[in-house]
Amino acid sequence: MDHAADANRTDLMTITRYVLNEQSKYPESRGDFTILLSHIVLGCKFVCSAVNKAGLAKLIGLAGETNIQGEEQKKLDVLSNEVLIKALISSGRTSILVSEEDDEATFVDPALRGKYCVVFDPLDGSSNIDCGVSIGTIFGIYTVKDVKEPKIEDVLCPGTSMVAAGYCMYGSSCMLVLSTGSGVNGFTLDPSLGEFILTHPNIKTPKKGKIYSVNEGNAKNWDGPTARYVENCKFPKDGSPPKSLRYVGSMVADVHRTFLYGGIFLYPADKKSPNGKLRVLYEVFPMSFLMEQAGGQAFTGKQRALDLVPKEIHERSPIFLGSYDDVEEIKALYAAEANQ
Repeated sequence: MDHAADANRTDLMTITRYVLNEQSKYPESRGDFTILLSHIVLGCKFVCSAVNKAGLAKLIGLAGETNIQGEEQKKLDVLSNEVLIKALISSGRTSILVSEEDDEATFVDPALRGKYCVVFDPLDGSSNIDCGVSIGTIFGIYTVKDVKEPKIEDVLCPGTSMVAAGYCMYGSSCMLVLSTGSGVNGFTLDPSLGEFILTHPNIKTPKKGKIYSVNEGNAKNWDGPTARYVENCKFPKDGSPPKSLRYVGSMVADVHRTFLYGGIFLYPADKKSPNGKLRVLYEVFPMSFLMEQAGGQAFTGKQRALDLVPKEIHERSPIFLGSYDDVEEIKALYAAEANQ
């Protein structure tokens, strides 16, 4: 009997313990970030529970309203948004909240304000709820310059200003992936304990992958570099085997697979959506932050994704993110077109 292995299995690194360990590296820390994160985690647990019983609770289906993006809201979208906003405000550590579901940013009451801004998509991929495909919550965290006078400009800044980012994926298991700027770690919810346990320490995406992920239904509207890249994935000219296509249509699921297996996720601009489809603040930035922390790259077709400076909270952008070498290839194609 391997007692040493058994001892290791009982020494569980929960997300709370992990964040407290990180906090102890900064003697000046007052624990504000730890408190904020614990509220985000609680919100994600609640959403996970609601997603798991959505069919039983008749939460599936349209809530009858349309959100700022022109998408019909699902009941779970509305619920997830309310839960996360209440969890974040009650932490007493936030000043500004930006949600995909709300037209305007939420400014927290002065009595409950703290030094952080949180941008989030409460339920990404919600059009997939009815068919049981993985969906998730994406979030990014900034600091405000002045807690007494928070301004919308505190969140309209480049992704490089983020202090942390993460997502929680609700699928065959509930997994929270987090970076506070020093690597990426994955925590899986143990339902019997109600705790997120560290199961994927220090995630590194492979330098090159065998998978590409894109909605090929939009191919007729793509620009030249995107079309050439995808053609090269299917019919490589260097004798290498073709890449496999995997596309769920839920950003959290597609990017999560890219983290673990490598490859590239593409959502390019096209004739229908000249500015791209994915939102900068709460989709492009958090995922780009995580991808760079895991050793990959994120590119918009013009520049490094995290260097973008959004002008409005629901701004959109094209995005190419994934394994370092795979993103280098598409960067080279865009550079070649620019030089013609």
